[in-house]
Amino acid sequence: MGVIRSALLAGAALTALYSAKASAETRTLSSPDGAISIQVSDESGQARYAVAYRGKSLISPSGLGLELSKGGRFSYGVKIVGAETPSGEDVYDLPAAKVSHVAQKRNELAVDFQEESGRRLRVVFRAYDQGVAFRYVLPQQEATAATNVNDEVTGFSFPRDYGCWGLNLGKFGTSHEGEFDAVQASKFREHNLYDAPLVCQGDNAAFALAEADLKDWAGMYLTGRGDGRLGLSVKLSPRLDGSGTAVKTRLGADVVSPWRVIMIAPKAGQLVENTLLTTLSAPSVVEDTSWIKPGKAAWDWWNGPALKAVPDAGMNPQTIKAYIDFAAANGLEYMLIDEGWNVGAGGASVVRPGVDVTRPKPELDLPGLISYGADRKVGVWLWLNWKALDAQMDEALALYEQWGIKGIKVDFMDRDDQAMVDFYHRLLKKAAQHHLMVDLHGAYHPTGLIRTYPHYLTQEGVLGAEYNKWSARITATHNVNLAYTRMLLGPMDYTPGGFRNVAPDKFEPRDKLPFVQTTRGQALAMFVVYDSPFTIVADSPDTYAESPQGLDFAAAVPTTWDEVRFVTGEISQSIVVARRKGDEWWIGALNNETARTVKVPLGFLGKGAWKADVRQDGATPTGIEVSNPEVSATSTLTLKLAASGGAAARLTPVR
Repeated sequence: MGVIRSALLAGAALTALYSAKASAETRTLSSPDGAISIQVSDESGQARYAVAYRGKSLISPSGLGLELSKGGRFSYGVKIVGAETPSGEDVYDLPAAKVSHVAQKRNELAVDFQEESGRRLRVVFRAYDQGVAFRYVLPQQEATAATNVNDEVTGFSFPRDYGCWGLNLGKFGTSHEGEFDAVQASKFREHNLYDAPLVCQGDNAAFALAEADLKDWAGMYLTGRGDGRLGLSVKLSPRLDGSGTAVKTRLGADVVSPWRVIMIAPKAGQLVENTLLTTLSAPSVVEDTSWIKPGKAAWDWWNGPALKAVPDAGMNPQTIKAYIDFAAANGLEYMLIDEGWNVGAGGASVVRPGVDVTRPKPELDLPGLISYGADRKVGVWLWLNWKALDAQMDEALALYEQWGIKGIKVDFMDRDDQAMVDFYHRLLKKAAQHHLMVDLHGAYHPTGLIRTYPHYLTQEGVLGAEYNKWSARITATHNVNLAYTRMLLGPMDYTPGGFRNVAPDKFEPRDKLPFVQTTRGQALAMFVVYDSPFTIVADSPDTYAESPQGLDFAAAVPTTWDEVRFVTGEISQSIVVARRKGDEWWIGALNNETARTVKVPLGFLGKGAWKADVRQDGATPTGIEVSNPEVSATSTLTLKLAASGGAAARLTPVR
């Protein structure tokens, strides 16, 4: 009971905020550092929780429960009948992520709610210094035998009108690509369907709502409460069978939901450092990770393909060899062959009759290309439509391993119902058995699966650089906001590296050799700021040959890291992030459409002198200014960021 006694003191500020009746049962839990308090209650006969940060309400009393197909809603008419308070520490390594090692202490509170009928539901809460998480466990019991889950009664009530940023998808069944727009909490509506994460700024803290360890469940959306009060409610992605059910349960097993996560930090930018989603996810199912090799890849699709040396550039050996040569010349580990390599291909988003993902087009000579790449130490990845792969998964994955393919990019899932969640797990398990790394496109938001499946290097579910080919939506502000929102959840395959930089007023979308409406400095900064263990270098070899300034820096940036620090910035304005790999630090700065100068204190550096390789915006969108100052932990680096610009730096200790 020691944890509860100390937690009651730490959560004293919640007592005034949570007006429980005298008869209500309450349990309180605090984070290891005491800054976060959770209070769980059956006040008014409903299962509820509330969260405070440093003595101030962050999430006001909010409902807990499930909508069940048998016996109806489990939320009201309940009492707390028991609680357990274990504590511990999560310690693990990540072979391919934004940090290499995590050690997080936690306190835990498992609360049993019971209806008068005897039906029970357990809610497990965890408090970390980085935030709060809870999940439902519906134990095996006669009253819920053979029940399914139609929805949740999970709420996030707000004590004040927070300023938030969210991606309102508005419907189920999308590729989860869009802008994270500013929205006041008072403007949330019941018909909204916000994707995770939803980020809000309070008086003394910022928080992000997300989910972790998504398995045997449906994806989570956030909607307005519908009663005119501040806050959000969880809505689950429905199954496609029209039954009204979201989660079909398994007979003879407890029903366990994903974690509902509230990531918390004093400032929104500090959420970049948060590791709760991987901490809350299942440990790795891959024992030997030596075959998992993160890296960068040349890519034929985004830029055209466009090659002056190959007049008929396309899905042919000459084109692919040219991209492999470019990768080899610049130290890129991979070349990604996009849609069109297999028999029956010819429509990226559809599966045509006769498609066969086990048979390469003979004229492509895929075995020869794989051998050509291997001779130059460049591995090959293949693009796949998920439906075509699913129809031939076992045979195809075994063949890809036999051929020497290093990884697969699987596309157009565009769903997050329970069946699609199951597909992710099935694919990732089988890909691991065949030593294939994975990049998922048309994907739902990350949920920490990179810990469970460390070969799952990156994913889409982001409005990335491909949209430059047909829209003007990829603005500097959008790029800044991605670092404060979507990137919090895990790696994102934004596909940076666009070197045809123009000012926004000169930008025009075009499919071949597309422009980007941000500077070369921002292009370089993306390789540091954005998290992606499999990173695409998206432009044409011709583009880099004609305008090479900065390619050496982009090619040298690591794709996995030991440590990450938020340095400075404000959401929608700018961001500066520092990442460490070994004994080197790398800095990336992204700016919105207003030019500014930012000061970067270097207190994170170790002792001694450091040599800096600084790349800043020049006089034109494609220009780069290079400087090499010597700095130390007491220094401050001054970066001049152009409108729609950025900067990047590499800091190496002086031997």
